[in-house]
Amino acid sequence: MSWLQQIIAVTVLNLRSIPQRLGASLVAIVGVAAVVGVFAGVLSMASGFKKTMIAAGATDSVVILRAGSTGELASAISNEQIQIIRTAPGVRRNSTAPEVSGELYVVVDVAKKSTDESANVPLRGVQPGAFAIRENMSIIEGRSFEEGKNELVVGRSAQRQFKGLELGGTIPFGVVEWTVVGVFEDDGSVSESELWADVRVVQATYRRGNSFQTVRAKLQSPDSIDELKAALDADPRIDVDVVNEREFYSQQSKAMSDLISFVGYPLTILMSIGAIFGALNTMYSSISARAKEIATLRAIGFRPLAILISVIIESGALAIIGGILGGGLAWLFLNGFTVSTLNSASFSQVVFDFAVSPTLIVQGLIAAIVIGLVGGLFPAIRAVRLPVTTALREL
Repeated sequence: MSWLQQIIAVTVLNLRSIPQRLGASLVAIVGVAAVVGVFAGVLSMASGFKKTMIAAGATDSVVILRAGSTGELASAISNEQIQIIRTAPGVRRNSTAPEVSGELYVVVDVAKKSTDESANVPLRGVQPGAFAIRENMSIIEGRSFEEGKNELVVGRSAQRQFKGLELGGTIPFGVVEWTVVGVFEDDGSVSESELWADVRVVQATYRRGNSFQTVRAKLQSPDSIDELKAALDADPRIDVDVVNEREFYSQQSKAMSDLISFVGYPLTILMSIGAIFGALNTMYSSISARAKEIATLRAIGFRPLAILISVIIESGALAIIGGILGGGLAWLFLNGFTVSTLNSASFSQVVFDFAVSPTLIVQGLIAAIVIGLVGGLFPAIRAVRLPVTTALREL
């Protein structure tokens, strides 16, 4: 037999004998499944959070903040400056007005449905142009708020996570009660974690005068951002930063995504080490139980290399089974699971879904294969180094 035929023959023999060592094999499979499941589960948080944040950003929209501001809460823009932005080149105009919205961002306390504890929820005051700028946003229940009234439209995700946001209900913020008149969706973006109202009413309720914090503007084209930046930089009456909306939300999500990854990767490495020891134990037990069988194969002419490779393949196969099991369970139970967490950039809750993406599953399977190969290597070396006469004599 050629060396390839020998590898195939021994590998088939090894795989067929797995049911006879089912207990030990299950230990290795479960260990690898736990590693891949935790890996996919933890990192799906970062993936889902980033996906939710970036979904709110468009390449032809910009966020304008006071120069040097790190976020909306730290920014301040006057009404006079908004008028300058409205007439600036590069801003898209519809049939009636420039597509610009001066906005005010306030954090309010709303109880979570899951824990009944208060959480920071963003209340965003917007001008009428806000709905035209967010092209994917739509009212799915009720209607939009009327200007000058204490009315709210709430994001679908916020309504699912927090109390008191049912259509037609009232909830107190500041010194007044607000009525929920509508529910909106925005393709699962971070906007769905927010509550929206007329900016003038929010200004009056929270004594913000005639000030705003940010400006959202729609561009004539994605390339128009350079034209807009140049015009505003040249105007001494205004000092602002103009940021592409997608880039803005990407920056906002970076700290949380990095934190989750910082925790997730070391945790996966530690669990992988444990899984490798489990695979080592399983394969060493398998080699010990089949020492006479392996010695017999070598005695009748099977090459040591064929036996070594077949043992590694067996270990890799068990690991792949565990990887598929762990990835499948993570996708089945975690993908789309909705949670909320505090976004450190805005100090408010963001509602997002876990996203067990194909990329994470592939990364998990690669980790499983590495575990299997490492876990099978040393037992395989022991199998081919065991003297044939010794193995046959002892068994």
